[in-house]
Amino acid sequence: MSDPSKTDRRDEPYVPPAIWTWEQDKGNGGQFANINRPIAGATHDQALPLGRHPLQLYSLATPNGVKVTVMLEELLALGHSGAEYDAWPIQINDGEQFGSGFVEANPNSKIPALMDHSGPAPIRVFESGAILLYLAEKFGGAFLPSTQPQRAECLSWLMWQMGSAPFLGGGFGHFYAYAPTKIEYAIDRYAMEVKRQLDVLDRRLADSPYLVGEDYTLADIAVWPWYGALVRGLLYDAGEFLQVQSYTHVVRWAELIAQRPAAKRGRMVNRTWGPEHSRLPERHDASDFDKVPKAL
Repeated sequence: MSDPSKTDRRDEPYVPPAIWTWEQDKGNGGQFANINRPIAGATHDQALPLGRHPLQLYSLATPNGVKVTVMLEELLALGHSGAEYDAWPIQINDGEQFGSGFVEANPNSKIPALMDHSGPAPIRVFESGAILLYLAEKFGGAFLPSTQPQRAECLSWLMWQMGSAPFLGGGFGHFYAYAPTKIEYAIDRYAMEVKRQLDVLDRRLADSPYLVGEDYTLADIAVWPWYGALVRGLLYDAGEFLQVQSYTHVVRWAELIAQRPAAKRGRMVNRTWGPEHSRLPERHDASDFDKVPKAL
């Protein structure tokens, strides 16, 4: 028999305490409670693998990871042989991002992380937007306009993506798809913001084929894995809920990029789930794509 003196706190309004404390047995973080924690740093010793190319990518095919693999595949498609890379999967659900080697590459313990061994000393680059800029500059300004106002427009949309996507992922995606309890206020709050963001993109893409104008740039490469996947029904199974097909210019743009061979390859790299023909968990050479089974 239950103790009537004990009330179910889930039925009571939440009142934040004076000081927040981490209760590991409480499951803070819902589906990701086993890897979420309020402190940084490594939890275990785990060296990163090292392949034969100067560029070593440690990532997973989440939208942030896809940005970088699409960029690398696009650089290779342009003929930049120095963009050849080894891509190693980091199993974030298993906590591999907290291994000592990965923390050295990215103290923030988030994928993706890039190590460039082409110089006298290795260079680490973390945060997907920083990696895109680093690669663009390393390869002669590829996908980054060199003149104004196009350059400013490109950088503005890049920063827009970095500032906006957390509302889509950690906000809407978390509460709509992953949170242990469906909270109407939270879902409404973030659904409204995501639809506003889609409207921002739709209005811009009504005026030009790509975000910066006539040319495909790293701004498109940054935005497409998040918002392109959303309107193509590949993110959070939320297409009907958000009525994504009503953003016709975003849909047109998303499908245009999806047809690019480099974008198709980039989506496959470090993908460890889904049909066999859609994933290439590790990538060490362009010929690796030839080993992936063809779709039936």
